Amino acid sequence: MFEHKVDPSWAAVEKYLSSAVVHPDSSLQHAVDSATEAGMPAIEVAPNSGKLLNLLVQISGAKNVLEIGTLAAYSTIWMAKALPDTGRVVTCEYLPEHAAVARKNLEAAGLADRVDIRVGAALDTLPMLESEGEGPFDFVFIDADKQHNTDYLEWAIRLGRPGTVIVLDNAVWEGVMLDPSIDDVNGPGIRAALQMLGEDLRLDATVMQTVGGKGWDGFALAVVR
Repeated sequence: MFEHKVDPSWAAVEKYLSSAVVHPDSSLQHAVDSATEAGMPAIEVAPNSGKLLNLLVQISGAKNVLEIGTLAAYSTIWMAKALPDTGRVVTCEYLPEHAAVARKNLEAAGLADRVDIRVGAALDTLPMLESEGEGPFDFVFIDADKQHNTDYLEWAIRLGRPGTVIVLDNAVWEGVMLDPSIDDVNGPGIRAALQMLGEDLRLDATVMQTVGGKGWDGFALAVVR
């Protein structure tokens, strides 16, 4: 099984920044704790990354947010907190048991009325959103299985509009684009997404490297032209 390598100093700095600058509240810690208690993988975004999502939602003026990959709703909570009272998050979660944990966390955070969880494979639920006339979404966060990254980017464009902000998590993944042998499961999807971000004329994008408690990674930030 693939594991990220973590330098202790990266994790220590991340912990300091979370405490000194980010200040995640009790509802966010509750979401992390509930995921652990439910035996869910500890793959939620770091607190400083969650706060970045929060700020990007605010900066972009987003009112309608689409998230692909809910898990325990940690990132969902960060984004929902940034929305105006009339704002809404639609989030797609593959596993019903994860969606159940997410619902409880959103209720505990007082955000259940702002979030619509769609359960099932995202490549099934995203076309349903289109057929229902959902969108356009102002902000899209993609953090799901990496094999379908390009499909998710395509749907982000289709369900978005010119000016829609897209954030794609895990865009560096220990430098897998330079060494495919690192992870032959997730690597191809990550590399294909990077190629799409650089070549698709509908997108204007960059990628930022990060290090922290989850290793060496990064995220892509794009705007729909």
